[in-house]
Amino acid sequence: MAVKLFASILIGSTETEMKLFQLSPRKGMAQLSCQSRRIDLGSDAYARGTLSTQKVELLVRTLKAFKKTMDGYHVDSYRMVATSAIRELRTALITKDYIEKQTGLKLTILSNSEQRFLDYKSIALDTDSFEEIIQTGTAIVDIGGNSLQISVFDHDKLITTQNIRVGKISTREQFYPLAQSNAHYERLVMELMQHELDGFGKLYQKDRQITTLIATNRELQEIFRPIAEKQKSSVISRETFMELYQKVVGLNADEIVARIGVSMETAICATTSLVICRSLLDRFDSKSVWLPYVSIGDGLAYDFAAENGALKAPHSFDEDIIAASRSIAKRYKSSSDHIRVVESLSLKLFDQTRRVHGLGKRERLLLQISAILHNCGKYISLTDVSDCAYNIIMATEIIGLSHAERQIVANVVKFNTAPFEYYDELVQDSSVSKEEYLVIAKLTAILRTANSLDRSHRQRIQDIKVSVRDGNLVITALTDEDLTLEQGTLAMEDSLFEEVFNLRTVLRQKRRV
Repeated sequence: MAVKLFASILIGSTETEMKLFQLSPRKGMAQLSCQSRRIDLGSDAYARGTLSTQKVELLVRTLKAFKKTMDGYHVDSYRMVATSAIRELRTALITKDYIEKQTGLKLTILSNSEQRFLDYKSIALDTDSFEEIIQTGTAIVDIGGNSLQISVFDHDKLITTQNIRVGKISTREQFYPLAQSNAHYERLVMELMQHELDGFGKLYQKDRQITTLIATNRELQEIFRPIAEKQKSSVISRETFMELYQKVVGLNADEIVARIGVSMETAICATTSLVICRSLLDRFDSKSVWLPYVSIGDGLAYDFAAENGALKAPHSFDEDIIAASRSIAKRYKSSSDHIRVVESLSLKLFDQTRRVHGLGKRERLLLQISAILHNCGKYISLTDVSDCAYNIIMATEIIGLSHAERQIVANVVKFNTAPFEYYDELVQDSSVSKEEYLVIAKLTAILRTANSLDRSHRQRIQDIKVSVRDGNLVITALTDEDLTLEQGTLAMEDSLFEEVFNLRTVLRQKRRV
């Protein structure tokens, strides 16, 4: 690709920001400028579920100014996203439409999992040693306005990511008025965090040692900026953290502004952010905290650069989505041998029938996740597997997937065993679009076929070759095993594949000896 200019716009809970990047295959990604304005949307959003007219108009004026800057730079492409302050509004769709109509800019409201995935990508881009860091127990923590996201890595794999409803704005709004003093408020937040982190530890951390804590939070970045600049490192030792913590945590917002030199907007949530971070340091017994100076805007620029060949990924992010899915399957005691074979067969069927289904790389990932999770419903019920699996997947955050993608996976897993519903039936209880429905139909047909090939759960078929002949999808299994059960099951499941692809499935056996 030629040199391109890209703009990322982030509408956050306390700040709206635009970053401009220059992207080229030779030089990669370079930030040219950053503009931001503090707009406290979170206080209104989390307390009332709506935004005041004044704040909406201030946001619109800010975005118009950003657009003027973009026009001046002749930006080639942009992406504008909003996080929880817009996502959790009762009027989210109305507010989104108003912003788009007034500014002429398209707005995407990120799901929580999409938001955290972009945070994580931004951090991975900020250091050349990210791969080395996550070889040992690492927690990436985003202290947001209305919640706290904890993502745990070990041995270069994402182990779990969990959202805890404790945020810097919502916690302050709820508990600060109840506190008798600043010290009392500190104790209240510490008690709240201890309870939440005890639950997280028992369910997800268990005996895993977390040696590295990485925190993304604008207040912490600003408070510790002078120290980071002086030591030329954004890694803050526990001793340095606690020294500044003791100076700040007992002060009110006006005193923080006067003594620390930060803005009032930063000072308001400074104490809450510090106490939350201190609780995490205590829980994980971490010796330091890394405060990278990144935002979601960096992750947006990375995605655009990677899609256009201007940047090579420093880490396999799709593998983290797959690792998170395996962790969910493990939590619900799914049969690992059966999952491994169905996953492998599903992907082989997908890859060898590309001309038939016409789907792409992203849909392949959704099929792989569906195969990994297709048995999770049995943990709840052996007779109502499909609905239980659907509910588990819809209630479980899978980092990196949008709500629509999670809904595709949940439906594919559901219809793997449940009678398939046609579009008019499905949309009565679902927001699935026609395009998404077609993806569900195609992936379900492939997963059903792959699952039929291991109906015995004995892994009799490990390898297949696929060809299309005379209106048939001929699946040749390379095995010496008895395939009577698999052939019978495939014949029963064939109707959906034939309806979707207009091909009958035929299983043939090729013995190895």
